[in-house]
Amino acid sequence: MKLKIQIALLALLGFTFPAFSEFVFVHPGLLHSAGDLERMKRAVAAKEEPVFSGFEVFRKDSHSQSNYVLRGPLESVARGRPTVGAREYDSDADAAYQCALMWVITGKRPYAEKAERIIDAWSAKLKSVNGADAVLMAGLGPFKMVNAAEILRYTDAGWSPGEIQRTEKHFREVIYPVIQNFAPFANGNWDTACIKTMMAIGVFCNDRAMFEKALRYYVDGAGDGSLTHYIINDTGQCQESGRDQQHTQLGLAHMGDCCEIAWHQGLNLYGYDDHRLLKSFEYTAKYNLGHEVPFKAATDQTGKYRHTLISSNGRGRFRAIFEEIYNAYANRLGIPAPWTEQVIGKIRPEGVGVPTAPSGADHPGFGTLLFAQPASRENSIQSQTAPAAPGGVIANGSKKEIKMTWIESIGATHYSIERSTDGETYKLIATNLVAAAFTDTNVHPGTTYHYRVFAANAVGKSAASFPVSICAGLPEKWTQEDIGAVSVAGNVNFDGNTFTLKGSGGGFDGKLDQFQFGFRPFDGDGTIVARFVPQTSSQYSESGLMLRASTAADAVGIGLLILPTIADDLEAPSWRAELIVRNSAKAAAKVCAVSRDFSEPMVTFGRLTGYCWLKLKRAGASFTASFSSDGKNWNEIGTVTVPVQSQIFAGLMASSRIPEIRTTVRFDNVKIIDDVQ
Repeated sequence: MKLKIQIALLALLGFTFPAFSEFVFVHPGLLHSAGDLERMKRAVAAKEEPVFSGFEVFRKDSHSQSNYVLRGPLESVARGRPTVGAREYDSDADAAYQCALMWVITGKRPYAEKAERIIDAWSAKLKSVNGADAVLMAGLGPFKMVNAAEILRYTDAGWSPGEIQRTEKHFREVIYPVIQNFAPFANGNWDTACIKTMMAIGVFCNDRAMFEKALRYYVDGAGDGSLTHYIINDTGQCQESGRDQQHTQLGLAHMGDCCEIAWHQGLNLYGYDDHRLLKSFEYTAKYNLGHEVPFKAATDQTGKYRHTLISSNGRGRFRAIFEEIYNAYANRLGIPAPWTEQVIGKIRPEGVGVPTAPSGADHPGFGTLLFAQPASRENSIQSQTAPAAPGGVIANGSKKEIKMTWIESIGATHYSIERSTDGETYKLIATNLVAAAFTDTNVHPGTTYHYRVFAANAVGKSAASFPVSICAGLPEKWTQEDIGAVSVAGNVNFDGNTFTLKGSGGGFDGKLDQFQFGFRPFDGDGTIVARFVPQTSSQYSESGLMLRASTAADAVGIGLLILPTIADDLEAPSWRAELIVRNSAKAAAKVCAVSRDFSEPMVTFGRLTGYCWLKLKRAGASFTASFSSDGKNWNEIGTVTVPVQSQIFAGLMASSRIPEIRTTVRFDNVKIIDDVQ
């Protein structure tokens, strides 16, 4: 505030300043921009093809009617063990979205009133989304509901401010909590549904942190739904290509929706990682058109799903998802998409998202109406304005350097970087960067840095990116190392608050250990405490607190570890904490004490979805293990006696327990209190 006053006073005295832009979201800015809505309206009025044929399919759909009869609202809905009200919600979400579009295209207010009535009814009554598939449900239907709300809010539909405010609250407090940690325990289409709906809520609620959280997961998330985990190689093969073609198309379509939202916010997510999304659409289109494609056997990030052959299940049954992608790449970016174009030729005009499930909410559908258009001038138009702030900034640190990447801003010609050590005072450290990447080599080991990125072109400079924090290596005295002969190298990052461990290997088990270890010296009596931050990626993960005599694979060690007990139901293991000990070098590690199976809020439907606190206390040769769901009320698991020297190593460990993949595990509130301090 003082700075703003000083600037105002200097301006009165005749001083001038370079243009400075503050971050703002573009509205409407989800699947459809103001320009998109106007384009559709004009094309339909002029009966332009193929848009008008697409509109006729859309207009006749039962969810596009102003006399649509609401099937809800309900106070609680659930999907999967049990299913209650899911179809009702999805049907109403379809109607809200489609009637909002009908209002814009036709100008007839009864459509707007119907869409408003649906949104208002659900936002006033719905209090919870439950069931084993709650995360997926909250990622599907609500996406359409948010898009409907965005259209109504910014098209003079007469929606009252009070109802808008209540709808914001509803999305934040009822829908977002269900998807806030994504779905790394499932096939990737669950993750991708979470990402797009989180992005949408972030834009509608003008919540930049939420929007950025979704972007960063898209480009660097731990689960199957992040870009390189869902599209697993440069040929375009998907994580679900070996499962069936309908789920593969589902996940890809969600990713396309994410990219479309990002585009309207000035970010070229379509182009990320050398247009990786297009490669997968082309791969999937080609296979489903009857041609052969390469396939590599692969295990997913959960460790639960391994496919050795591409699946013919659903082959040739196309979902209405291809017009959006073709428009983005062929029309906007000028990149050929021949196989996608062939699919459009077969299914145009696109109808509902899933022809076999007309009342579902998997996709927006109707892409011929919504997205088909001639080659676009959007790039040239956007180059006439200052670019948007870069998004999805990712930073990874080591003792020698910090590497950063980000999503490029549309129309940007170069970037600059500012850095801070306190998160408040930033200094310029790099300018005129052409690529959306930077390596900072002027770092001091153990120091946490904060970065923000700016985009610029001949017109002006963007607002700052959302800040990212990362430590150059690990905090003072800490180091990291792969213990034993792991198949995939691991690492540990620290962002000033949270340790993120990526580790493979078989864990703390048998006579030779395999895991990633982040640690520091620990001398004499003391305690190590940490909180597991949900969620982990590998559903076989072993992670937690570790005390070791050395970093040798067969060293004496004491572990308080969280791990699952895989039962007959692969999708619903039991999670618990175990006190595991190797009493002497080269001996086998043994389980000495076990907690009761975790329950809510730590575990829901066999998934480790909640916070869990762990504590190991040393008193001489005695080690006591405890766990807690809140860090206040502790449950003692057991005490063991282990003969070990005074100075040992203490820290955090993580292993996937699946040879070919790494798991990702996070811990915060880490405290090591020993005699040295």
